[in-house]
Amino acid sequence: MLDQIYHLPNISVRRALISVSNKTGIIELAQSLHQRKVEIISTGGTAKVLRNAGIPVTDVSEITRFPECLDGRVKTLHPMIHGALLARPALKEHADTLSNLGIEPIQLVVVNLYPFEEAVLSRPDDLEHAVENIDIGGPTMVRAAAKNFENVCILTSPDQYSPFLTELEKTNNAIRAVIRAQWALIAFRHTASYDRYISEYLENKALKDHSITDTGRIGTDRGYSGFEPQITGNDTQPSVTSESLSLRTTLFQSLRYGENPHQQAAVYGDPSVFIDCFHGKAMSYNNYLDADAALQLAIDFQDTDKALCSIFKHTVPCGVALAESTEKAWQKALNTDTVSPFGGIILFNRSVDLQTARAVDDIFSEMILAPGFDRDALKLLKKKSSRRLIKVKKLPDQEISQIRSILGGYLSQQPDKGFSKETRKIVTKIQPDADQLRSLEFAWKIAKHVKSNAIVYVKGEQTIGIGTGQPNRVDSSRIAVQKAHQFGHSTDGSVVASDAFFPFPDGIEEAARSGAIAVIQPGGSVRDDEVVNTADRFGMAMIFTGTRHFRH
Repeated sequence: MLDQIYHLPNISVRRALISVSNKTGIIELAQSLHQRKVEIISTGGTAKVLRNAGIPVTDVSEITRFPECLDGRVKTLHPMIHGALLARPALKEHADTLSNLGIEPIQLVVVNLYPFEEAVLSRPDDLEHAVENIDIGGPTMVRAAAKNFENVCILTSPDQYSPFLTELEKTNNAIRAVIRAQWALIAFRHTASYDRYISEYLENKALKDHSITDTGRIGTDRGYSGFEPQITGNDTQPSVTSESLSLRTTLFQSLRYGENPHQQAAVYGDPSVFIDCFHGKAMSYNNYLDADAALQLAIDFQDTDKALCSIFKHTVPCGVALAESTEKAWQKALNTDTVSPFGGIILFNRSVDLQTARAVDDIFSEMILAPGFDRDALKLLKKKSSRRLIKVKKLPDQEISQIRSILGGYLSQQPDKGFSKETRKIVTKIQPDADQLRSLEFAWKIAKHVKSNAIVYVKGEQTIGIGTGQPNRVDSSRIAVQKAHQFGHSTDGSVVASDAFFPFPDGIEEAARSGAIAVIQPGGSVRDDEVVNTADRFGMAMIFTGTRHFRH
């Protein structure tokens, strides 16, 4: 297919249509075209700017022999314009039609669109203002020129003007086919992104209080038997079961590499809304993954009045604790596992003071995330240039759908907000006391962020053993107990959280042998009765939550 493009001839630019919202660099481009004896056709404000600069311009209305009308909504939507953009003069039938209708081809289109995004950001609740900033003629011209890249060159950004003029110099006022094809691709991406933003605005703002179906009907008609995605209530994201998925984002930062040095990588979107890496090396691909995992855990503890410290390694918590101060929370989290935090990610929910900074400074860490850093703490922590210090500006929105790439496509799901949907029930003869309930609640929140199969041992509000990512739950439990003992923790009197149900009683037997006295788990196994009876036999308390928290 590339050979087909390379074999297309160069085109000489004799006529150009210029109609731009962003007028950056447009005078210089038009002056250069005029010097090359290119006829310039333009509209409205663009024509005025060019005339004021002394550049001869032909109004579109002179070409169409029809005035602009409807407050400028109709300017270029005319066969004299679109025939000039879409014609293939090398075909005799097209050439004859052009001759009969008096249409002269256009070889260059320079168009960028009404700033819809900026318009709705400045007046987000003004629907009329938003609608009037939906460009119709612009995208139509862009798509027509891009479709006919065989005969037309399309420019949609001021960044293209300089390379375009360089191309004219190289090829004696002509444009090569491969360049036209590349810019056509950019043009189609540009209009696709523009349309996505408009649809998202209507979906999330203008129509958020109504249901909408793929048939284009708004309402609650249940007679339609076809596919019917809905947007209802106060949803801020498109339905995860919509017939199509739109991903609209821009490059934020190119990265040195991905998970490994041989993998190219980049960040898209705008992480700076949530975090500011103000000291140390630029964040890596793995740093972003770890930071995201840490912030997701912080969301589940945002209502606590205690200091939180969580230590992550490879997106998995290896120590989490609540305490009265950041220093105590750090010491308790570190004591869970004093080996794994080396090179890890540390998150606090309070500003880091000097005492905490001194304690943290004793080990090597990749990143420290916190909502702030005291001046003396910052002075100390900045002494290590390789350590990244990150201010947490705000926590991510729990309403945003989660998207992951898979072979041949994407997976989309709502975020795990299952805590609010739980119907907890004590299913054993033994009732957990207030302290045990507090520990179980803490362990349950941590289990949500540990990769399945997840087993979390807790004392007080401190993790003492975490078993993660094992093919079976018993192995996860054994690893959690082994790690607890390895780092000097007694599991006697501990509580246990499991992210999913125990399929057999053996997991409970393992917990009981370790000295655990209470368990929190979703329930739902066909052997729940056996599991509960085993807990009763060992004198353990057990809570069923009715909601699991797999993390794959």
